[in-house]
Amino acid sequence: MQSIAAKVVILGSQAVGKTSITIRYVDKKFSKKETPTIGASFFTSKMIVENVKVKLQIWDTAGQERFKSMAPIFYRNSNAAIIVFDITRENTFQDVYYWVNELRRNIEEKVVLCLVGNKSDLESERQVSFKDAFNYALSIDAQYMETSALENNGIDEAFTLLGIAIVERSQELMKKASKNVQTHDERTEIEPKQSFLC
Repeated sequence: MQSIAAKVVILGSQAVGKTSITIRYVDKKFSKKETPTIGASFFTSKMIVENVKVKLQIWDTAGQERFKSMAPIFYRNSNAAIIVFDITRENTFQDVYYWVNELRRNIEEKVVLCLVGNKSDLESERQVSFKDAFNYALSIDAQYMETSALENNGIDEAFTLLGIAIVERSQELMKKASKNVQTHDERTEIEPKQSFLC
């Protein structure tokens, strides 16, 4: 069975539920009194997708303004990103644009993206429509999921979608690398050797 490791960074504004989502997924726990992350926290989790073992190295980053300048340190060399916003706070959805631009500016390779609208249990307080978030996710080539860390809704599904996309991306890169090697070998074989007589 093939194995891959993927660095996943969790981004978003302060108090959108990044840590709650991560702990709910990794440890299957929830706390209403989660303290703000300082810098970043590191977690690991394993899954099997399409007969491939995937080890997720998850970096849960701080959302506070004073830590924004540190974020590139944590998402450098990431294979995937989950960008979280709070569906009850429009400003956190607007911040998603910032995080997407930051990723694109700081990561050379195309990164697998998943946009997550958290706090779906607070539907009556919704400020960001499902349609707007879904359409934005499509425009940036991202998956979109709504979750509730409190009620444990959509968390496993979001990480499963991410895992599938990571495996697909890994397979694309392997095919591309294999094709490049093959092309190089073919070119080497067909180039005639020239000799010069004196």
